[in-house]
Amino acid sequence: MKVFITGGTGYLGSALVERLVAAGHEVSALARSDDAAKRLDEAGAVPVRGSLGDTDVLREAAAGADAVIHAAVDYSPSQEASDTELAAVRALVAGGSGKPVVYTSTGIVYGFDPLDTSEDATLPEVSAQPVKAAAERIILDAETITGIVIRASLIFGRGDTKLITGLIHAARSNGVAAHIGDGTNTWYPVHIDDLTDLYLRAITQPAKGAFNAAGDVPFSFKELAELIGELTGTPVAAVPLAVAEQNNAQGARLMTTSSRLPTTKARTTYGWKPTAHSLLDEVRRQYQQ
Repeated sequence: MKVFITGGTGYLGSALVERLVAAGHEVSALARSDDAAKRLDEAGAVPVRGSLGDTDVLREAAAGADAVIHAAVDYSPSQEASDTELAAVRALVAGGSGKPVVYTSTGIVYGFDPLDTSEDATLPEVSAQPVKAAAERIILDAETITGIVIRASLIFGRGDTKLITGLIHAARSNGVAAHIGDGTNTWYPVHIDDLTDLYLRAITQPAKGAFNAAGDVPFSFKELAELIGELTGTPVAAVPLAVAEQNNAQGARLMTTSSRLPTTKARTTYGWKPTAHSLLDEVRRQYQQ
């Protein structure tokens, strides 16, 4: 199968390229620079020069593939970034006619402390990532493609996401490993190897719809702060939400939420099952080396 992917040199995208190539698929991926093109070539993928703003390039690349994966992630809150993202999604849909088009979304679209995180839930107008919800609608409403949305929880494994590296950097810089409030709120992260397995299943047995992707092993932010304190040799402290909101209100609020995404739909549709990976164990192994 010929697969075109955006974000192929990013955290998730590079793992997807590796998984797809290993599975015997012909992979092409968007490359914004010579360095990105070189890395893709070394990974066994064909570089397609361009950026998310090059909608003609995206449309043509999608048209030449059997399946499309949009794995490029930009959490910038700017209107320009949002406009670029939505234009890119429309171009991929236009080029992907008759094919599975997989969009990488996030559990954040369910809003802050949602009561319903099932895939059929009505998404709130206010969330930390409204552009993701808007892009989802483009994918799922398109009648010419098999639109697939994967709403991933926090991704971990094979290095760190920006959240983990950011918290560790903050502890070292500020001399304290902090959590907001009592820190007992829990998330259920998904290991990157489990997530790439879900993508592979989605393109080879496509079924239209949104699918949650989360693991079975939770962590609390207090536990994470205690681990970071242990690894960095810094004391652990609770920061009141009102204080944390002074720097980043939306981000602080998000860090006090609890989130568990039901994955029944992915399990029953694709036969997907996450492994028992622990984020805390992964972080400890990585930083104790």
